[in-house]
Amino acid sequence: MLAQVHSFVLHGIEPGDCEVEVDVAESDFPGRPVVVGLPDTAVKEAIERVQAALVNSGFAMPAGRVTVNLAPADVQKSGPRYDLPIALGLLLAQRFIQADTHRDFLVAGELALDGRIRPVSGVINLALLARRKNFRGVIVPVDNAAEASAVHGIEVLAADSLAAVVAHLTGEHPIEPTSPTAFDALQHHDDTLPDFADIRGQEGAKRALMIAAAGNHNVLMIGPPGSGKTLMARAMPSILPPLSRDEALEVTRVYSAVGAVPVDTPLIHQRPVRAPHHTASTVAVIGGGVHPRPGEVSLAHHGVLFLDEMPEFPRTVLETLRQPLEDHHVTIARAQGVVKFPARFLLLAAMNPTPKGYKSPDSAGQRAMDRYLAKLSGPLIDRVDLHVEVPPVPHDRLMSLDPGVPSSELREKVIQARAIQTKRNGGPLHPNATLTHAQLDQLAPLDAPGADLLKRAMTDLGLSARAYDKVRRIARTLADLDGVDAITPNHVAEAIQYRQLDRRL
Repeated sequence: MLAQVHSFVLHGIEPGDCEVEVDVAESDFPGRPVVVGLPDTAVKEAIERVQAALVNSGFAMPAGRVTVNLAPADVQKSGPRYDLPIALGLLLAQRFIQADTHRDFLVAGELALDGRIRPVSGVINLALLARRKNFRGVIVPVDNAAEASAVHGIEVLAADSLAAVVAHLTGEHPIEPTSPTAFDALQHHDDTLPDFADIRGQEGAKRALMIAAAGNHNVLMIGPPGSGKTLMARAMPSILPPLSRDEALEVTRVYSAVGAVPVDTPLIHQRPVRAPHHTASTVAVIGGGVHPRPGEVSLAHHGVLFLDEMPEFPRTVLETLRQPLEDHHVTIARAQGVVKFPARFLLLAAMNPTPKGYKSPDSAGQRAMDRYLAKLSGPLIDRVDLHVEVPPVPHDRLMSLDPGVPSSELREKVIQARAIQTKRNGGPLHPNATLTHAQLDQLAPLDAPGADLLKRAMTDLGLSARAYDKVRRIARTLADLDGVDAITPNHVAEAIQYRQLDRRL
């Protein structure tokens, strides 16, 4: 007898339909159950887990020949998420379950040998697929219930065992749907982050980071050891605006695809901050693998990617950042298909001026700095909006008891500037750093003095067309921070100052 259960398959982070078909045929020589439909090893091993779970839950494997087909058959299936759908298919085929209630739900879950249901990855994408396909809801493990409940408009049935799912489908003990999650109740500021008020000196660098947070601009800080670069990078999240619900949903989808959503967290509501070590491989940073997975740039989606000691990263890794910095996504091509991962992150990088850490005032020191900067290609530096010098902090400033501007005050300015951009640019997903050349012509026009100033900078500094647009984007953000619509020559002049590396490329 044939039974069908609806589940899902992930293409990167995009969910697709997967129909789990289970056929039990009478035979004197039943043989070993067969799983077809491009299963990986974890899926092939599902039969062993399902058989033990059925027996230990009080059911039995059918005596006939069992064939499990995962359709569509030309799409790779991976992971243990098909254990529960296969078990339900076997019980449906044997008429242990005679109701058709399962047709209204998408099902996913890993089975323990005693019948318990373990969490799986990608559940929020399963819930989104259920809503898009007008299913009544989803049946998921208890540990995934909070994640699935972040998607409104569907029922989320959370089960801790195979027996509980069977009791629900037969009507013996219905499972109460999990209450939807209210996003506003999740939002709170992380008080454990370093505060800018505790960072002595570096007012210029802190202003640059505020500009970066306000417009989502990329930053490269250059300074000797002990000047506060890493501390400011750690404090950066304290001035970033909160995630919108749409942004939180996108971030959670990425983390769900790799099974990194905390059990008690329906949505990841804090902007992610990723800081890979400089020994990280290209696949670890960009993503990939036999079955492509998101890398650090995608795990930093709508957050911060911090590269400390940037020139120490392999050149091949740094050059792969060029495409996501420009296009805000990563495209990974494999023989079996192409996968696209989102990667709209704020790049925050830090480096010493020379390998020894310090810049000498003589010409030899300048040559050492130029050689060290040569580890970073011109096209990559061109994609960084703000080049910020972080000088050593004077002794009297270190000993000063006067607090700096607190993160709360900077954060309020950033939120106000982002609100202006949301209204003008068409939503929270379009900060100034994403404005195109044509949009800049419309939304960031320069007056005659400002245009003339930028023209002279193009000639004197040898700015590229990309740098020309970046200056205009930064000037637009500076005007937003001042709460004015018109971009003045002062805004343009300050924006030009943040292109100090262009003359050395």
